[in-house]
Amino acid sequence: MYQINFDSPIHVHFIGIGGISMSGLAQILIDAGFTVSGSDAKKSPLTQHLVSMGAKIRYPQMASNIDDSIDLVVYTAAIAPDNPEFSAAVEHAIPLMTRADLLGQIMKNYPMPIAVSGTHGKTTTTSMISEVLLAAGADPTLSIGGILKSVGGNIRVGRSGYFVTEACEYTNSFLSFFPRISIILNIEEDHMDFFKDIDDIRHSFRRFAGLLPDDGFLIINSGIDNVGQLVEGLRCNIVTFGADAQADYSFTDAVYDELGRASYTLVRKGEKCGTVRLGVVGEHNILNSLSVLALMDILGFDSDVVRGALSAFSGTDRRFELKGEVAGVRILDDYAHHPTEITATLKAAVNYPHKTLWCVFQPHTYTRTKAFLKDFAKALSIADKVVLTDIYAAREKNTIGISSRDLLRELEKTGTECYYIQSFDEIENFLLKNCIDGDLLITMGAGDVVKIGENLLGR
Repeated sequence: MYQINFDSPIHVHFIGIGGISMSGLAQILIDAGFTVSGSDAKKSPLTQHLVSMGAKIRYPQMASNIDDSIDLVVYTAAIAPDNPEFSAAVEHAIPLMTRADLLGQIMKNYPMPIAVSGTHGKTTTTSMISEVLLAAGADPTLSIGGILKSVGGNIRVGRSGYFVTEACEYTNSFLSFFPRISIILNIEEDHMDFFKDIDDIRHSFRRFAGLLPDDGFLIINSGIDNVGQLVEGLRCNIVTFGADAQADYSFTDAVYDELGRASYTLVRKGEKCGTVRLGVVGEHNILNSLSVLALMDILGFDSDVVRGALSAFSGTDRRFELKGEVAGVRILDDYAHHPTEITATLKAAVNYPHKTLWCVFQPHTYTRTKAFLKDFAKALSIADKVVLTDIYAAREKNTIGISSRDLLRELEKTGTECYYIQSFDEIENFLLKNCIDGDLLITMGAGDVVKIGENLLGR
């Protein structure tokens, strides 16, 4: 594999530079003195920010964007070998590197690289860690899978030895990383277009845990099925967290305020250690925060600073984000696109003030919709009323004959009032007629469903 020498900056070209992760890595390289170019389908706030930093970006992706001045081309798993720029790089004999491999090489330059993994909760937990490190004056470098308001984006370049990043299992990309501390929040079936089954996914996470050095730390959820099998034989330090009282970090006495925000008593190795108050909702965020508390104890940060930062943290974009209010209807948006995430979000919403809980759900990818059809219906049935959009295809084509009508039929079996409406305009008009003062409306999914709520607020 091509090795970057960070003492000798080169010209790196990013195919799809406008992606949330790719743009962050490009920013890190620019700050380190590299020449950065790239391409994307269209301009965006992320690409415009990179241009303001000195990147040269062209639209769209074309073979002519690749020339002999480029020393390295970086691409994501979404880029196929027949991509015009990928093909041109091969023709020019320019080295190619995946996004994950580049991120792994960047991690090597930091004494304390921290990787946050799990099927759910990576962005929120990485953001929690970021807020704590910032509050403690630790000056970290951050790579987050969402927009964190306190840093004005998804990336922050610091000058300390702390590097914090999300670690995604899709296509085994996190196996290219070099962490000293890793967090595994949970392990469930997802990305079944890549993994064979849950055993294949567990094997991938076990390999990820095995990347840690002997003096490293694995912080892992004790509630993961057969967790002992995952950690057996590891030489690193193991720290557990979870709802189980036997975990190193657990909780009791959980309560929720009028906006669904949690407070609980921290239990560390069987001893009660005072109250932790969160600025975010739901039991799933209690578990996320326990992993953060374990991490900060390992790093040696002051407990009062840590708890203060967790209380002040109000979430990231598209994670139970309050978008606004129109005609007395509060509109929230959430990125949830897996049944477990949907369940956690809607259970949190039940504790939020409302008359009727509406959920506008946009299924994400055909393979995920088919694999979890009944689970999606069960999760969505927590809402009082559900509106389904068409499936957001993302990287896929519908070769398996699945549609939102199939999910509608499963939802109808649960007795939930539900509707399938194809166009966003029609959905917006339907909601304007049917939502009333005091209702709570959540737009949900990993695609562009957020536009529905934003459009309603703009009317």
